[in-house]
Amino acid sequence: MKFADVILPLALPKNYTYAIPETMADSLQPGSRIAVQLGKQKKYAGIVKAIHEQAPPYKTKPILDILDANPIVYPSQLAFWSWIASYYMCTEGEVLNAALPAHLKLSSETILLYNDAYGSDFSSLDDDEYLVAEALLIRKELRIEEVQLILDKSSVYSVIKKLIEKNVLLVYEELKEVYKEKKEKFVLLHEQYKEDAQLEALFNEMNKAPKQLELLLAYLHLQRTQGNVLQSELLKKSGASAAQLKGLVDKGILWIEKRTVDRVPGGAAVAEIDFDLSAAQTAALSAINESFKEKQVTLLHGVTSSGKTQIYVKLIEACLAEGKQVLYLLPEIGLTAQVTRRLKKHFGDSLGIYHSRFNNNERVEIWNKVKSREIKVILGARSSLLLPFKDLGLVILDEEHDASYKQQDPAPRYHARDAAIYYAAQFKAKVLLGSATPSLESYFNAQQGKYGLVTLSERFGGIEMPAIEIVDIKKEMAEKTMDGHFTSALKTAITDTIAAGKQVILFQNRRGYAPFLLCTTCGWIPHCKQCDVSLTYHRNQDKLTCHYCGTRYPYVHTCAACGAQTIEPKSFGTEKIEDDLQVLFPEARIARMDMDTVRNKDSHNRLIQLLEDKHVDILVGTQMVVKGLDFENVNLVGILSADNLLSFPDFRVHERAFQLMEQVSGRAGRKHGAGRVLIQASNTRHPVLHWVMAHDYKSMYDAEIAERHAFGYPPFVRLLKLTIRHKDQQTAEQAGHILASWLQPLLGSQLMGPAVPLVARVRNNYLQELLIKLPRDAKSIAQIKQRIQDYIIQLRTEKKFRTVAIIPDVDGV
Repeated sequence: MKFADVILPLALPKNYTYAIPETMADSLQPGSRIAVQLGKQKKYAGIVKAIHEQAPPYKTKPILDILDANPIVYPSQLAFWSWIASYYMCTEGEVLNAALPAHLKLSSETILLYNDAYGSDFSSLDDDEYLVAEALLIRKELRIEEVQLILDKSSVYSVIKKLIEKNVLLVYEELKEVYKEKKEKFVLLHEQYKEDAQLEALFNEMNKAPKQLELLLAYLHLQRTQGNVLQSELLKKSGASAAQLKGLVDKGILWIEKRTVDRVPGGAAVAEIDFDLSAAQTAALSAINESFKEKQVTLLHGVTSSGKTQIYVKLIEACLAEGKQVLYLLPEIGLTAQVTRRLKKHFGDSLGIYHSRFNNNERVEIWNKVKSREIKVILGARSSLLLPFKDLGLVILDEEHDASYKQQDPAPRYHARDAAIYYAAQFKAKVLLGSATPSLESYFNAQQGKYGLVTLSERFGGIEMPAIEIVDIKKEMAEKTMDGHFTSALKTAITDTIAAGKQVILFQNRRGYAPFLLCTTCGWIPHCKQCDVSLTYHRNQDKLTCHYCGTRYPYVHTCAACGAQTIEPKSFGTEKIEDDLQVLFPEARIARMDMDTVRNKDSHNRLIQLLEDKHVDILVGTQMVVKGLDFENVNLVGILSADNLLSFPDFRVHERAFQLMEQVSGRAGRKHGAGRVLIQASNTRHPVLHWVMAHDYKSMYDAEIAERHAFGYPPFVRLLKLTIRHKDQQTAEQAGHILASWLQPLLGSQLMGPAVPLVARVRNNYLQELLIKLPRDAKSIAQIKQRIQDYIIQLRTEKKFRTVAIIPDVDGV
């Protein structure tokens, strides 16, 4: 008897084992989807992890069906999933959920069947029960959504439950395949008109039907210029109606055929490289290739606008020539639009794009094309790391320092940079980390010789680094030369830049109009009812919004504490800056880039296109404007409040403030002469500002690494945060203290907490945090993680703590 260990798309503490029926024993393979039953009725599509003959210590259920003729997941992926689950302290089911496109994750759909044994006497049923029973008697089966329509209610489960108890209906679970192929209508010319003579005779006959003749001519033009002719394109080009097309079909001149088409194009990997590298780029490329001979991972530390992307293109070209696949990772979806246009030019349809804004059908098709190697180069955000690569040769992580590479919620809370290095090692693939401001961890590994290090210290084309000036906000406020949130120096610089036909980027790392409202009489601030945070005012919506749970509230005019009508917006976000700019520069074309303006699939791309086409004079935005965007006409960058970046309570605050300011500064003067950067600050003596002014990454690194070593922070230790979450504050506190008391003998001074985090309540759940410093020793880390997971299970055996959520976050602080 053979058995299969199956990964189900659920957060189960272990994988279940199912019996393999003899009829399936020869055709079942690891990596295939199968239909299995869990519990009494529910069915799921699981992934076979392993096949063996070891019977588990419980009665096994049989596999119901094999859903795939060939595996959809490779063994290397299954091993990768297992590593992610182990290292990031989650379940393989959670990894499967993150990896597989939604339309490949089948779960059962509830179907209600009429019980013929009940008869047709409905006198004992109430009105709602009668309506459902009558519909079932006629239709014999109904789905849940059909019952909701019949009763005109969203909640129908109480009615269904009563009908089950009265034996009126039976419940059946059916697995439902959601993915559908895309079909398009193509127009073809009948064979009898393929010869010129017959076609000429046809034209003569159709002189009396000018509209149909025009339609036919449009068809012939499209057919000769692009081959296949879509019905939708033909009607659009000819301006004809569907009825006129039907007339030609009825006459036997044209005919319509439905065909399956790809939502995502794929093609041969043909590289067309139409540029030459500079001497500095050529030297860097050579050094990278030399480094790859000895090291699996190499860090490319290249200043902003040094031409790192062109080096990436050359490396991709070489990898494709070897027949290998390439993964090019970017931290943000928004960056893919600009990089896509560049890579498409060089690699055409062999380039695939993958991120969360594709619909589920598109994701299935990309998944299949990567698995079949039809797509050789994938460009995407961190989720593209989970695609089914077969022969990965190169992984590029651009802007490798970016915090967006770390998944926050839900699990798996993996870091794409670290996970990519592990995954690439399975293929013996090379990894290139690129950044103008590398993370301290990556630069430390390079300094220690674990990674190779290549430095590119000059901008492409000999362009100078931008000149950076610090503008003293306190001084201008004292001299009363401030205009709102703009110093006179910044206002003058914006005026001069626009007058010169150049563009401006203004950076403020807070969205909305005002981060909070304040009663100027008593100091009351409106807070979210579900979270312990102040509400942000969004003037365009005239709403107060919680940026933690998303709840919106009406604007407050009267103070809830003292009753005074002295509520005023305080501080400022990107929306307020946009409003102020429209007053200060009424002739300027102003745009805003933040989470509120780029929610749609193509909105970010449209905004970038507007800036590239010089239809925007001033772009104001959050850190979205910082990350790797290349605008040749931007000559001025303004950072409106450096103090906000430098005052956050986090051991990484100086590193991240330097990275943000250096990166946004790098948007200036990338093509035509040196740019200019103005940084508004109150604390003008802060060391980070002077490192940014000098573009001095090394001094920042030396100062920060010394502090990290002195106080025991990464990269000298690994951090593990445990978040305890419960709706009752006392229960959360008790769970935190009990868990800490168990861990204290094991960890000693390595354990900090429990403590209340900065935001103590989110979505009506009270939080406690434990922070653990782990030694940089894989064996010790694994043992400590196992003990922690054992203690979590032990805590949950107590009835009081059964509903307490304990969330481990590895390397996430």
